[in-house]
Amino acid sequence: MLELAGIIILGILAQWVAWKFKIPAILPLILIGLLVGPIAAEFFSDDGAKWIEPIWNGKKGLFPGEGLYYFVSLAISIVLFEGGLTLKRSEIKNVGPVITKLITLGSAVTFFGAGIVAHYIFNLGWELSFLFSGLIIVTGPTVITPILRNIPMKRDVSTVLKWEGILIDPIGALVAVLVFEFISVGGGGGFTKTALTEFGKILLFGTTFGFTFAHALAYAINKKLIPHYLLNVVSLSTVLLVFVESEIFAHESGLLAVVVMGMVLGNSKLSNLKELLYFKESLSVLLISILFILLAANINIEDLMLLYTWKTAALFGIVVFVIRPLAVFLSTRKSKLKFNEKLFISWVGPRGIVAAGIASLFGSKLLKQGVVGAEYITPLVFMIVLGTVLLNATTARLFAKMVGVFLKKSDAILFVGASNPSRLIAGYLRDKGKRVILIDSNQAFIQEALKDDIEAFKVDVYDDDLTNNIELNDVGYLIAITGSDAVNNHAINSFSKIFGEHGAYKIASTQEAIEGDLEKREHFFTPNDDYINLSEAFRDNPDIIEVSISSEEEYNNILELLSKEEKSIPLFIEKGDGIYLIPEFEKTEETKQDLVLSYLGKDIGDAYKSSSKV
Repeated sequence: MLELAGIIILGILAQWVAWKFKIPAILPLILIGLLVGPIAAEFFSDDGAKWIEPIWNGKKGLFPGEGLYYFVSLAISIVLFEGGLTLKRSEIKNVGPVITKLITLGSAVTFFGAGIVAHYIFNLGWELSFLFSGLIIVTGPTVITPILRNIPMKRDVSTVLKWEGILIDPIGALVAVLVFEFISVGGGGGFTKTALTEFGKILLFGTTFGFTFAHALAYAINKKLIPHYLLNVVSLSTVLLVFVESEIFAHESGLLAVVVMGMVLGNSKLSNLKELLYFKESLSVLLISILFILLAANINIEDLMLLYTWKTAALFGIVVFVIRPLAVFLSTRKSKLKFNEKLFISWVGPRGIVAAGIASLFGSKLLKQGVVGAEYITPLVFMIVLGTVLLNATTARLFAKMVGVFLKKSDAILFVGASNPSRLIAGYLRDKGKRVILIDSNQAFIQEALKDDIEAFKVDVYDDDLTNNIELNDVGYLIAITGSDAVNNHAINSFSKIFGEHGAYKIASTQEAIEGDLEKREHFFTPNDDYINLSEAFRDNPDIIEVSISSEEEYNNILELLSKEEKSIPLFIEKGDGIYLIPEFEKTEETKQDLVLSYLGKDIGDAYKSSSKV
């Protein structure tokens, strides 16, 4: 009981450490597992026993017999199902030729290149060599996102890395599953007609069960045959049912079945898909936390000693510094990416949780089958995972600066709220050469923004999607202008440190606009106006007008005039190559001459000329 509770506590602690220090969770999880397992047995235990023993050895241990193997199989099936849910056909079509080539041509280069190198360096059989190379295709968003979250860079580079990680996760897992199944039915030796028949059965039953049960579950959910409170647990039990049933009909077909099931469900018109994803994501965090401490603890010191050779360093060096760059540069030929951007993408290729988990599962299975060299699979993949995560987590920011993809100034602007006034203002700033991003939970607003060629995302500010979006790394300004003061305050309080490096502003509430607190005004989007004023100004005069100002006197006069004019709201000051909000400009700029002031509302040109004469 103490060991089981300890694993859960240590796993969640590792997840918290990863969140706190913005590192991939797999790093503290595996290190803790190694510490309580082989390292404790070798250096800290008087009797040579591990602090946490995953397999019962007659004296202690969590899982008797093949219990650990069954738990790992079921846990990996749930993790792979979640990965399949995230793979959308529309995303593959829309991510662009570079990412499409990375997940196809790049994966092929990694698969064949790493397989050949492993064969000749470690003298592994071709089957095991290509199983190893299939496993290290996978990167994954859980390792890419924490590494890149605090590196401001061009959107193209972060987009490529983000979507490669998302799309290659289930694809790489599928490749590894197919290679493993091909090895299993071949018995580790020559592939006979019987073996090929068995492999065909695995493909047939895996795809059939996955496809059929996915459509059955989607039908049951859409027809409301499942009550809402049972939706998540029924989905979970269906995944486990598909895995077990597929295994009964064709041994080793279960993982393929759940990946196919996830992919089909993810691409179906499922009303509760996002809710299902959240549940599976939460469950995956718990399972991964337990799983990787168990798997790392199950490694013996003898397994680690297999890596204590120059061959390990040679394999790691070739995979990271030769094969990865070759895959990237071949995949990005004739693209718009610059040489330094390709170089940075080549450098960032950490392997992830799926690779380590499946490697441990397949390694233990092949050892039981007596496949020669199978003892190398788990430690070699763990070495690639830990090595690449450590390398990228410690050097990615420095390397970005060295090769010149690090943005010295984060000047993109993030608007919380995509209503009509927001879209007008965002379009104005976009035309001035600024990168502007709109977020809103209203899908209709987002669609309108996209039609206007404005970058926009459907995001709820109360969830974590925003902070996990590495494409927003170059955002330096946060502006909240929704009709809800609660949403605006939450956005400023929660995200100003992340996205408001140069300023975080919000539209004033009605009460704040009435009170006119001078201390708060410097944090307002406009000096004296609330969302109602902004909406009415847009409704009556949906244009942004510019007026040139040559002196501080003119500046003060026109601001006073605009404050008296109903439904005319001052927005920005343009000075030189800088564009400032009024509160920002008054706080940072001393000289108020040779400016262009922009405002929303009716043209006050004649009134301005009259006031100037007076």
